[in-house]
Amino acid sequence: MSATDSGTGVESSPVQNIQASYARIQRQYQQILDRLTPHMLYRWVGFAGLLSIFILRIVMAQGWYIVCYAYAIYLLNLLLAFLQPKFDPSLQDDLLADEIEEGGETNSPLPSQRDDEFRPFVRRLPEWQFWLSSTRATIFALLCTLSEAFDVPVYWPILVVYFFVLFTLTMRRQIQHMIKYRYIPFDVGKARYGGKR
Repeated sequence: MSATDSGTGVESSPVQNIQASYARIQRQYQQILDRLTPHMLYRWVGFAGLLSIFILRIVMAQGWYIVCYAYAIYLLNLLLAFLQPKFDPSLQDDLLADEIEEGGETNSPLPSQRDDEFRPFVRRLPEWQFWLSSTRATIFALLCTLSEAFDVPVYWPILVVYFFVLFTLTMRRQIQHMIKYRYIPFDVGKARYGGKR
């Protein structure tokens, strides 16, 4: 007996079966992600658990320091994107300065960047994408620790010192940027209006 499509009488090829299976798995994966979306605390607790398993794996096995270093650099890049605004205020200041130099004062009826209007903080990397990318990277790093090919011998204290120097310098620059352009990427201490009390 051969497999046929229901109702059409046409035989389905193995490629079509694979595509249908892939589409079904992709739909199930998306449904799981959709169910996880509103549960921010549980998502981050799950990520912390995965991170703990990864750290225990590295410490207990005494290896895969290059994987750990690459993973830490990737997480640092995600954190920086999470802390930065979507629209860089330094670029907007430069554009505004160029407009004033070219034509004197701007005669636009729209509010200028110098007004004290409310501008909400929009992240360059939303919290959901930050969590999803971090979790995927953690799972990928854990899978890399299962292969001896990624266990490159290296003097790990140099990597640790270099990472902490890199972390300190980049966070110092980010904090200076936040102070200069007066934005806070977190909701802590901000006034909330309306809604339930």
